[in-house]
Amino acid sequence: MGNGTSIGRVRGLGAAHEGPHHWLVQRFTAVGNLITVLFLIGSLIMLPNLDHATVSEWIADPVPAFMMALLVISTFWHARLGLQVLVEDYVHTPGNKFASLLVLNFWTFAGAGFGLFCIARLAIGGGAA
Repeated sequence: MGNGTSIGRVRGLGAAHEGPHHWLVQRFTAVGNLITVLFLIGSLIMLPNLDHATVSEWIADPVPAFMMALLVISTFWHARLGLQVLVEDYVHTPGNKFASLLVLNFWTFAGAGFGLFCIARLAIGGGAA
């Protein structure tokens, strides 16, 4: 009989319409990174010195600890979004793409978790010398 009409053969193969949301979230995380990095730089410049005790005391305050936690979350989320696009664009084999995205998600979540653990440890006082 044939393959049906032209529109029937291509229906469902169009855009997934997830691109604008992905693009927007990546821009939001970029702005979040900018704000939190500027806070970090400004705060570190205002410290009298940058030895371990001074920085540990600074990060033990709630606002710097919260801002550094936001920095870690936003940075790793932004990196994951960017690397996800890279994998989706350049890895074409479905199994390799799935494995690459699985490894990407694991390492970004593990890195963010480790960063948050370190901040919490310093904020609670466990890292003070």
